[in-house]
Amino acid sequence: MNTLNHNNLNSKPVGFFDSGVGGLSVYARFKKILPKEDCLYFGDLANMPYGNKTKGELVGFARNILDFYKERDVKAVVIACNTSSAQAYEAVKEDYNFKIYPIIQSCAKVIASANYERVGVFATEATVKSGVYTKELKKHKSGIYVKELACPHWVPIVENNLYTNSEAIEDVRVQVEKMQEFLPDKIILGCTHYPYLISMLKQFAPEELFIDPAEIFVNYIKSDLEKQGLLNESGGTEKFFVSANPESFKTHAKIFYDIKNLPICV
Repeated sequence: MNTLNHNNLNSKPVGFFDSGVGGLSVYARFKKILPKEDCLYFGDLANMPYGNKTKGELVGFARNILDFYKERDVKAVVIACNTSSAQAYEAVKEDYNFKIYPIIQSCAKVIASANYERVGVFATEATVKSGVYTKELKKHKSGIYVKELACPHWVPIVENNLYTNSEAIEDVRVQVEKMQEFLPDKIILGCTHYPYLISMLKQFAPEELFIDPAEIFVNYIKSDLEKQGLLNESGGTEKFFVSANPESFKTHAKIFYDIKNLPICV
């Protein structure tokens, strides 16, 4: 095993970031399987939503957050945001001395190794425009067929609890039926909010058709940290940071993770 725990690297924190609270769906799974890791979470509420931002803007946001984590001496940063993974990761991945885990690239490697020939992807407009899911899946399995569909109204459905709203239900139905014309073996829910729509999605397609990348992603990170000898066996602290609107973060965070009474730092 390659052990890199000199200078007590394994006791350093792991950082997470997203445009808002959606990345907490990844964070929650991470804390469940690695409860002894010290964790920092940054929600960039000042710049949300990320889905309609330009590539240049998204790279700038990512650099600012990664610089923030560099100052806090992290051992790794988890890009718990599909849009940032799609648009910013390639531009920043070589510029920091800690490991950066991007959700799309990490999950695509695992999904491509499965026996799927046709894979659909529901994602934000920025993620779909980037074509990164298609690129990354084909990198690992050249013959795979991929169809990506943008679902710009789905994040507000989750954050505003519109699960019984007739217009929201119709929007979900239309997108699922469009995707089913492609005859996918599986459909990736390529935004951290989308797995929280499963109660709606399964009205129009079998639940087992959908892939929640967060579960795959967290297991991938755990395995990689283990290989490097970087697991923490004696921590477990949590700190949450936002670039704006801490009260909004606290309110919406409840959808994804119980942050208890921990303070939100701006």
